[in-house]
Amino acid sequence: MSRRSLLLSAAVLAAGAGPLAATARAAAKRPKVLVIGLDGALLTRVKDADAPHLEALMAAGLTAPSSIYANPLAPTMSGPGWSTLVTGVWPDKHNVRDNAFTGHRFDRYPDFLTRIETADPSLSTYAVSSWAPLTDTVFSAKVDTRVSTPGAEYDTGTTSRAVARLGSGDPDAVFVQLDNIDHAGHDHGAASSQYLDAIRGADAQVGQMVAAVKSRPSHAAEDWMIMVTADHGHTDAGGHGGSTLPERQTFLIATGPTLVPGSVRHDVKMPDVAASALAHLGIAIDPAWDLDGRPVQQPRPDDFDALRGKLTARTDETGIPAAVLGHTHTPPPGWSVDNSAMGTGGVAEWRGWSFTTDEFWTAAQRDQQRESNIRARDVFAVADGDEWHDKPVTGTFDSTLVSPAYPVTGDRTATLTYTTYYRQDGAQKGEVLVSYDDAAPVPVRTYTADVPSRTETVTLRVPAGARTARVRFRCTAGNNWYWVIDGVRLAQS
Repeated sequence: MSRRSLLLSAAVLAAGAGPLAATARAAAKRPKVLVIGLDGALLTRVKDADAPHLEALMAAGLTAPSSIYANPLAPTMSGPGWSTLVTGVWPDKHNVRDNAFTGHRFDRYPDFLTRIETADPSLSTYAVSSWAPLTDTVFSAKVDTRVSTPGAEYDTGTTSRAVARLGSGDPDAVFVQLDNIDHAGHDHGAASSQYLDAIRGADAQVGQMVAAVKSRPSHAAEDWMIMVTADHGHTDAGGHGGSTLPERQTFLIATGPTLVPGSVRHDVKMPDVAASALAHLGIAIDPAWDLDGRPVQQPRPDDFDALRGKLTARTDETGIPAAVLGHTHTPPPGWSVDNSAMGTGGVAEWRGWSFTTDEFWTAAQRDQQRESNIRARDVFAVADGDEWHDKPVTGTFDSTLVSPAYPVTGDRTATLTYTTYYRQDGAQKGEVLVSYDDAAPVPVRTYTADVPSRTETVTLRVPAGARTARVRFRCTAGNNWYWVIDGVRLAQS
């Protein structure tokens, strides 16, 4: 069996039971990937514009609005944004903090086309960009063809080159970056008619590329995954780099054999573009690569994500737009919140553990590093003593998030994993405790210093005879900072 066949088999086995049959059918065709980046594009304005080609892609696949970081992790600029998209890791790993790429770690976290070449040099890779630093610096020399379009040709030249390669060449993975939407945003602002005109122009160019794919003589024997994304957003007045939600906005529009037509998802993040491209080509993702991205073809919703349809608008908060639905105190089935020791009063949204979203939580107060909660997805749990204290309180913040009783087998190890982000202040403390068969909880991890957004893994030794394990996340604080929990899983091998 060839290396390519082995890789394809690995990708099929990695997919969940739902997409398995569709992926197996598609494996008979030759997988190919087209990633189109629209610099500075806002999904909300794409929907406002007359953009029939982008709308057709949304109807044929998934649309996933998303958000990114802000300082101090990185500003909302093209260098960090594109680096995140094409490497599959966040700025705290690739280390790009500006458009000069000073101190980048592309040797450790290369672009996805380079990973494709490393895994299978027989595959044909192509990158063309209107913004030269992408193809000069971010994509490595391992990529078969890198083209930095001359400035005088701009997006017209980038599009014509991409169309020619897609229509008459035989590429396996193509990346294209168009720049004019960002240019219009800087010159006229995202609320302008010129910005909408730029979206319409880019839409027509996307249409040319899709048409080139569909007109290929070998198209019937090919399995194309097409992804359209953006590196950051723009303010209405124009510009980006700051922490406002419009600047932090991005999105993914994707079509592929396992993606539900017309679907909308909220669990997708920027690094998923690279991971999805690799998975579609049958390249098994090595855990040693330390990617943050997950293939969109293999969703992994957690218990908290089921709350999205139950989220409500603000109660006491004033900075959060009234139309944003992003908060509930009602836990998902099997979970509970123990507020028996919790103080009274305060801002209602944050009295004890709350379930929220990035759009809602970061709007409560910008520039206090809530924007650095990059690894939580969709709906997550927050204990936020700082925001709770924005109205008079009595007592202290003391709230415990309690998991369902997970089945376990005694006298064996179990693995507890969860995503966390913890910002410390004063006497604040976060405790992770585990109880077996609802006996007294035992601490297994304590937080008393800042912890950046990351996935935690705790190995547990299950006592002999135990049949269930329950996890508690207890946060005690005054007018301090916050703690985020997401993606909680407890499993035994």
